[in-house]
Amino acid sequence: MKRFATVAVTALAPVSWGSTYAVASELLPPDRPLFTGVMRALPAGLLLVALSRTLPKGEWWWKSAVLGGLNIGAFFPLLFLSAYRLPGGVAAVLGSAGPLFVVGLAALVLGERARLRTVLAAVVGAFGVSMVVLTAEAELDLVGIVAGVVSSASMAAGTVMTKRWGRPEGVGPLAMTGWQLTAGGLIIIPIAAIVEGAPPALDGRAFLGYGYMMLINTGIAYWLWFRGIGRLTATSVTLLGPLSPLTAAAIGWAALGQALTPVQVTGMAIAFGATVAGQLTIGAPRPPKTESFSSPEKNDRNISMDLTDGPVGR
Repeated sequence: MKRFATVAVTALAPVSWGSTYAVASELLPPDRPLFTGVMRALPAGLLLVALSRTLPKGEWWWKSAVLGGLNIGAFFPLLFLSAYRLPGGVAAVLGSAGPLFVVGLAALVLGERARLRTVLAAVVGAFGVSMVVLTAEAELDLVGIVAGVVSSASMAAGTVMTKRWGRPEGVGPLAMTGWQLTAGGLIIIPIAAIVEGAPPALDGRAFLGYGYMMLINTGIAYWLWFRGIGRLTATSVTLLGPLSPLTAAAIGWAALGQALTPVQVTGMAIAFGATVAGQLTIGAPRPPKTESFSSPEKNDRNISMDLTDGPVGR
């Protein structure tokens, strides 16, 4: 029961990410995805670092930069490039292929066994998502496809390496999340400046939207995501990914008046069923390979300033 409680809490992260499109389209300035990426990552990262009162030490400066680059700094710009060059449905399907990357990388790097049932769950989940988001008018663009695939691979590599490296002794997921978000935000800043120029003028609606994106959609959600990576297998966590496009579709129907066809409803049921089935096929996580510091499981038992085992708020 404890494992499934952890899965349920971790699932709140992709559910929160599913609200990104609705918030961006209703509250944020148009055509500023990279600026939005900076506003999501950097303030949230600095806030979490301040709350944890913990800075990286030694090799964790470069490790945090690598993880932040994979999970945030490279992932956000590539994802936005894919979304601009491709119909939203195609971009979402490419994103839903992320679990397949994680399954392969986890087998190579972490020694997690790639079970056939797990692979099938990932494939069926991606198929269900495609039924929800793809349209007959969808057009393909090579640059957009490459960007979408690489963004999924980047997030997959970040997920696996976050599990592989664990956390330093006595450091909880709050600090680790802050380090990565700060590093990722700093990486995006020069890209946003070159591509989009000066920041746009912001009104009250934009401040409200960015406040939600920073605190809920990024700060808390990524904390829950990295907390889950520390307690579950990398494959188990990434199989929760389809919940994001499913949540986006549900919000579009409930809040934005977007209609859902019978095919889309069927696809939602298939993708959700595959997500649940994927969790049932995966056992408890194995300890990561030997490092010079303790495992995430041990760190979760440490008393820290990071609210590691406190009540869950992203």
